[in-house]
Amino acid sequence: MRRILPISFLLALFFLPGCQPGPELSTDKVIYDVVFRGKVSGTYEKWTLGEQQFKFLYNYTDRGRGPDFQEEISLNEWGMISAQSISGVNYRKTAVEELFNQKGNRAQWKNSREEKEDDFTGRQLYFRYDGSPAIYEILAQRLLESEEQKVDLFPNGSASLSGQRTVTLANGTQVDLLMISGLDRNPTYVWMKDGEMLGKIAGNLHVIRKDMSELRPELKALQDEIEDDYLADIARQLTNEIDKVLIKNVDVFTAKGTLIKAQDVLVEDDQIKAIYPSTNDKTLAVGTKVLDGTNKTLMPGLFDMHTHNTKFRGILHLAGGVTSVRDLANNKQLKDLSAQFDRNELIGPRIVTFCGIIDGSGPFANQRNVVDNLEEGLAEIDIYKNLGYQQIKLYSSIRPEWVKPLADKAHSLGMRVSGHIPAYMTATQAIEQGYNEIQHINMLFLNFLSDTIDTRTPLRHTMPAKHGKDLDLESKAYKDFVQLLKEKDILVDLTLGIFENMYLSNFGEVSPTYAAIAERMPLMNQRSFYSGGLPKEGDDFTTYAQSFEKMLAVIKDLNEKGVKVVPGTDGLPGFLYHRELELYVKAGIPAADVLQLATIRSAEITGMSGTLGAIEVGKSADLILVDGNPIEDISDIRKVEWTMKDGYLFYAKDLYQTQGIQHFK
Repeated sequence: MRRILPISFLLALFFLPGCQPGPELSTDKVIYDVVFRGKVSGTYEKWTLGEQQFKFLYNYTDRGRGPDFQEEISLNEWGMISAQSISGVNYRKTAVEELFNQKGNRAQWKNSREEKEDDFTGRQLYFRYDGSPAIYEILAQRLLESEEQKVDLFPNGSASLSGQRTVTLANGTQVDLLMISGLDRNPTYVWMKDGEMLGKIAGNLHVIRKDMSELRPELKALQDEIEDDYLADIARQLTNEIDKVLIKNVDVFTAKGTLIKAQDVLVEDDQIKAIYPSTNDKTLAVGTKVLDGTNKTLMPGLFDMHTHNTKFRGILHLAGGVTSVRDLANNKQLKDLSAQFDRNELIGPRIVTFCGIIDGSGPFANQRNVVDNLEEGLAEIDIYKNLGYQQIKLYSSIRPEWVKPLADKAHSLGMRVSGHIPAYMTATQAIEQGYNEIQHINMLFLNFLSDTIDTRTPLRHTMPAKHGKDLDLESKAYKDFVQLLKEKDILVDLTLGIFENMYLSNFGEVSPTYAAIAERMPLMNQRSFYSGGLPKEGDDFTTYAQSFEKMLAVIKDLNEKGVKVVPGTDGLPGFLYHRELELYVKAGIPAADVLQLATIRSAEITGMSGTLGAIEVGKSADLILVDGNPIEDISDIRKVEWTMKDGYLFYAKDLYQTQGIQHFK
């Protein structure tokens, strides 16, 4: 019989005091640490209930958020799931209940998206929506057993074993790293030994068996090397070097927000050499590559003004036409990643702003860079300055009395200060104490509620959702605040798309934020679009929608009154940026103005307008070709055919294919 748990003698290694199993449970419990951003933040436990029956507990905490699941699974004779039940809450604390049952050659299932019954051979693997890591272990086991190294998923899709590497750890232990494709945009990695899961490492979230916890950094380093090799190979395969390229008969978007029709644009290496009407026939140098731009729009590369970059996200930025980004909080190795992007060792955008993060200690700390006192915070600013960072981002657990001295220190070094509004402060107070910029539109709304709100908690989201609709744009308090933003030249980084998803998406329904792209995405990404936003009940559905409409009204008002607003995502690269621009237009800002914000205005704000942000002779050839006219229909911005950056040409269709994403056609 197949088992997904080690035999019971491992109890001695994994049993924890105070975790006595009930009388109905076997005692071969296996316990894993759940490590989030380098700290143990939860636990994953598994044990047997009976023959081919297993139970799992899984939870972790991230600043008041995080999942908490109980799960039971039974396997059939082929090692596939024949029964499964999952209950608990997902990452945003929305209640989850999922059921699956095999009945002969039929299966019934119920999850957040559907409740159905269909034919079932018993040789397919049901893949849950939300739950514990158990499914990854079962999938890995079946892939290792499969001659074709492929497993059909139920009710649709498949997963393949696209790579397997055996490595010997420092202590002499041999382990296997499996690379699984078909589930997500990037490969899923699972560490195995003797058919059992040792760990699953994905970005900042690591699940590692307790007896292997001390080896987690080594496993992470080995996986990083393998991931880097995989991404470097993609860069080698999909990079097209530019010598001389003529973009023929294309409509050119100007820095003034207009289109010049039917132009030819000559590019040599990484520079725009000439722009002239297509009717002017000119002799082309031998070897010039001609790209047809008929009925298409040539735009400068876009600027995403709120990102958190990883080596995996770069491909999506360029596929979506984003060539320049501000990184607004990352680890202190960000310069290394940026250099890899700049050298095109990895495909990714140009990072034009480096922003270091500082947070105060406490239960809701950001965990990236936490300080216990003001002196440590001041020292961190020096460290970031020496690393070449231009900006400091203060987070929600910063003590209010630290803000002014931290801001003064940053300003003395020529650095800007931005961030969340710390708990028990208002945006007005933060600005008066030195903020140059505010992240997220909810922080503006909190300014009119109270300075007693603990914004370290999810209250920073739920309070604006419940009361934002009541903000009076004709009130003295609001007008005075807008005047303060103008007088102090405060930049507002809105990240509107994430609030649309929080406020308007409902559990079990595709989020309006991602509806236009859901069917193009791999299985797990599609499912994430049905997970809902903030938990809602009763009047919340109407109230939250009204509050989001008020956010749209504020965006339009700020823009009309001359407050600097910039488009950024803080989420899914490329796709969420496109949605951000659509929402600005929905708010009432003309599409041409929105496209200027995305290009020349952002270039000016980041100090890059001398070389980027406009299509002009002598400027860098950071260019994107859009199939359509985004001035007439802003949604055409989603139809990027190719992107040029730093003398390289990338076809969006090819980039998306590496992520398991369908192109727009």
